[in-house]
Amino acid sequence: MNDTLGLIMWVIIPYMALVSFILGHVWRYRYDGFGWTTRSSQMYESKLLRIGSPLFHYGIIFVFLGHVVGLAIPKSWTAAVGISNEVYHFMAVTIGLGAAAATVGGLALLIYRRRTNNRVFGATTKMDKLMYLMLAITILAGVYSTIFESLIGHYDYREGISVWFRQFWIFQPDVGLMTSAPVGFQVHVMSAILLFALWPFTRLVHVFTVPLGYLTRPYIVYRSKDAVRQPERRGWEKVDF
Repeated sequence: MNDTLGLIMWVIIPYMALVSFILGHVWRYRYDGFGWTTRSSQMYESKLLRIGSPLFHYGIIFVFLGHVVGLAIPKSWTAAVGISNEVYHFMAVTIGLGAAAATVGGLALLIYRRRTNNRVFGATTKMDKLMYLMLAITILAGVYSTIFESLIGHYDYREGISVWFRQFWIFQPDVGLMTSAPVGFQVHVMSAILLFALWPFTRLVHVFTVPLGYLTRPYIVYRSKDAVRQPERRGWEKVDF
């Protein structure tokens, strides 16, 4: 990969995606507040949704937490607290692949449900289809890279991709760290970058709508009809409101 292409892929595009992610959410919240929703299709079909949705959401949460640890925490820090490289990789592979299996299974079930149920498919937008495609590419490329390029191929992403990721946030990304990474990891990272660029314009915005007020709101008090029954009036009596 030549220097110009590497600069475009691993510097320009990632920063453009970051701008799209931030400004896109601001625009969406300001001008499309009523569209800030999951566009739930539960009313059309709920049996498959009850299985696929928890699998996908719980799986993706653990996948996200694993990426936070793997990308944001330097290798020297985990070694300093007594976690050897072998132990770290064992935990990353076992827990990570378990979370990935749940995520892939849930996503496959959700896509199958959306494609085979006419009412759910009728409520599917073009952006939904693009979102599912990018999610599938990102997740499958990550699973492939973990198994074939990290576990079998012995590529240590913590010495390459993770370093580039941390450099990215201080505006000093080393392009060479990404261009020298295996192709599977490059596909995984680039598809994730493009997914984040598209994020504000899809139903994924619901991730940032955390119903914290639900935890502190007052209880809803229900009263029986007998407790508030009004005295009967004749139909011709005048009632003042």
